[in-house]
Amino acid sequence: MTYVISDLHGYPLEKFKKIFEKAAFSDNDFLYILGDIIDRNGDGGVEMLCWLMEQPNIQLILGNHEAMLMSCKFVFDEITNESIDKITSEKLEILNNYMFNGGALTLAYLRELSKKSPEMVSNIFDYLHEAPLYEAVSAGENDFLLVHSGMDNFDKGKKLPQYSSDDFLWARPKLDDEYFDNIITVFGHTPTFCYGDEYNGKIIKTKTWIDIDIGVSAGNEPILLRLDDYKEFQL
Repeated sequence: MTYVISDLHGYPLEKFKKIFEKAAFSDNDFLYILGDIIDRNGDGGVEMLCWLMEQPNIQLILGNHEAMLMSCKFVFDEITNESIDKITSEKLEILNNYMFNGGALTLAYLRELSKKSPEMVSNIFDYLHEAPLYEAVSAGENDFLLVHSGMDNFDKGKKLPQYSSDDFLWARPKLDDEYFDNIITVFGHTPTFCYGDEYNGKIIKTKTWIDIDIGVSAGNEPILLRLDDYKEFQL
C-alpha cells in the first residue's frame, strides 16, 4: 500500500507512530511525506528527521521549509574570519526570512544537536539535499504526481524537468485550477482551511488534484491518506 502525508511542522514523533498503528502500516507499505516536516512546533521536527533517515520505506519530498533550512546551512559553519567574511547581507536576509517563517525553533534544536553530534547535523543536511522535488507513483487504479505545493506556471505540454524548484515549492493553487487529465497531483503547503471554513480539517479532492495539508501548524491533527483506496487515518 502507498500512503501520503504532508506538512507535519514539528508534529511529535510518538503521535506520528500512532497514526501508523491505526493504518496497520507495515514494512511492505511505503510512505511519501510531501515536505515541511520541520519548523513552528515542538522540537522543530529534528527528532522526526533523525528517525526518518533510518526508515527504508519512507521518502521525504522536499518542502519549502526544508529548502529554506538548507539555504541557512552557513550558520553551522565553523566560525573563522573567513567564514564571517562570507556572511553577506543577502545571506542575513535569507536567515531572517527563514526565522520569520518559523525556522528559529528548528535552528535552536539543531544547534543543540550539533554540540552532541555534529555528524548527525551534517547527515541531516545531506538527507535533505538528496530529497526529490517530486515523485510519480501508481496506486490502486490511478497514477499520481506527488509534490509539495502543486505547480506554478503549469502547462500540460511542459515536461517536469522544465519547472523550477520554486514552481514545486511555493505554488498556491486555486480551487478551479486543473493539472493533468490522467494523473492526480497530490500536494500540501496550502492548508485546506485557506479555501474556506467548510474545508477546515478535511482533505480536498478535485478533478485533477488533492490537497492533504490539514493545517497541523494551526493545531489540526494530520491525516494519513492511503492512495490505493483513499482511506484516511487520523488520531
